[in-house]
Amino acid sequence: MRGWVPGLISPHPIGQQLPAVYLEDDFAQRFTAGLDEVLAPILLTLDCLDAYFDLELTPPDFLDWLAGWVAAPVDRDRPPQARRDLVRHAVELHRWRGTARGVELALRVATGARVEVTDNGGVSWSATPTGAPPADETSQVRVRIHGDVDEPLVRQVLAAAVPAHVRTTLEILP
Repeated sequence: MRGWVPGLISPHPIGQQLPAVYLEDDFAQRFTAGLDEVLAPILLTLDCLDAYFDLELTPPDFLDWLAGWVAAPVDRDRPPQARRDLVRHAVELHRWRGTARGVELALRVATGARVEVTDNGGVSWSATPTGAPPADETSQVRVRIHGDVDEPLVRQVLAAAVPAHVRTTLEILP
């Protein structure tokens, strides 16, 4: 997180705000200069606080903190723009998690590639309440990704986005 930055100049030096009698006092000026050095990162952060909440402007370490706010996975190995996109879409990803639309969105955000997801629904029902239950239909999802993508990343995203009981078929097309 934000911390002490050696040599950072305070935008509001405390020594200049002291009463006139202390403006020429060497001890008072040196003492307040030490406080300025400690307070400068805090004051500068507060001066541009709105930029910290803009996903295009926020520093990478604060971006990871924002990711925690929306429960987005933090992967410091990914480029900053990919992490920004993940935080930007985190709420929508949570909303659609476990659905075909959610799987498609998660893969599109993670890879930037064109993704097609089809599922069979895996749902069955009976029109009569006392009738025999219908035959079990296994839930299946078929994922087609068009483009050059990182397969381990795709499999990791699929493991997080597809419910555990659903069979998944992955096709990566050039």
